[in-house]
Amino acid sequence: KPKIEIQNIVASANLHGNLNLTKIAFSIGLENVEYEPEVFPGMVYRMEEPRVVLLLFGSGKIVCTGAKKPEQVMEAVKKIRKKLEEKGLLM
Repeated sequence: KPKIEIQNIVASANLHGNLNLTKIAFSIGLENVEYEPEVFPGMVYRMEEPRVVLLLFGSGKIVCTGAKKPEQVMEAVKKIRKKLEEKGLLM
């Protein structure tokens, strides 16, 4: 009988607002961000806690990868939304 272990959850979310990815990249710290719009339209944000990777798009859509539990996805999305709202970056 095979043992199944969840290693990686991929989830999507919608913040229902537009994002200025250039402003966000400078605001949340370039050390955790990769943003090269001429190569890929999304911004890669490596969150430290929970340890996940978020792809943010100008449309307000997010893809979360690297979580091992659904709770980590929820925490990451809530955390990034709060951070963006506090800095006035979610329109």
